Amino acid sequence: MSGTGESGQTVLRTQALIKRFGGITATNNVSLTVTRGSRHALIGPNGAGKTTLINQLTGVLAPTSGRVELQGRDITGMTPYKRVGLGLVRTFQISQLFASLTPLQSLALAVASRLDAARRFWQPVGSDAAIASECEALLAQFRLEQHAERPTRELPYGKRRLLEIALAVAQRPSVLLLDEPAAGVPAAERQDILATVAALPADVSVVLIEHDMDLVFSFATRITVLVNGTVLTEGTPAEIAADPQVRAVYLGDGAAGHG
Repeated sequence: MSGTGESGQTVLRTQALIKRFGGITATNNVSLTVTRGSRHALIGPNGAGKTTLINQLTGVLAPTSGRVELQGRDITGMTPYKRVGLGLVRTFQISQLFASLTPLQSLALAVASRLDAARRFWQPVGSDAAIASECEALLAQFRLEQHAERPTRELPYGKRRLLEIALAVAQRPSVLLLDEPAAGVPAAERQDILATVAALPADVSVVLIEHDMDLVFSFATRITVLVNGTVLTEGTPAEIAADPQVRAVYLGDGAAGHG
């Protein structure tokens, strides 16, 4: 099942998140609500605080004040590993993969880990039919079947990004945080990533950080704009596109920077 249906049920919420680094306030009183099944983009210029916010959502950084809730549960002090176990999974701006493993081996390890069968990962992949079947489905879903047996280091960059998203999906997230999935990907391969992400299960909420505005506006059902660590505005893609404040921030050129 795929699509972008939204039920209105809140799955992820931040309340007045503040993160200070010395005298610098990286996120300033950020309150964000992500609903079940939403496609929610987080945009903003250089230094807007987007990645700092994602790092607080995932537990990499502890907020100076404020709280993070997942499905109504306070997870503010929880480790990143425990958050993954509860369904909050991310990808990174910089690809983080095992270069010597094949996509099939990488996925088998991820699926086995989720099933608490990591102690068996060294066995031939086909020795566990359930794991093998799930890996085959993921390879097909992420258009990696032709590359299943190639060492990851040999994959085209766009395919490596797809594998990274596939590994995140293998954790069966309820909320998937995609930190610039198209960063560094040649233009010809970006549509592949967009189509694959757009086809994620409808009950998975996706939070996307991305500087490619074409990708953002073709994908998102909700957009939050961060500027200087503060929420400037939030709305539908049409509302954001027509917002004079947003146009001023981007100087009317439609291009955002990394942050």
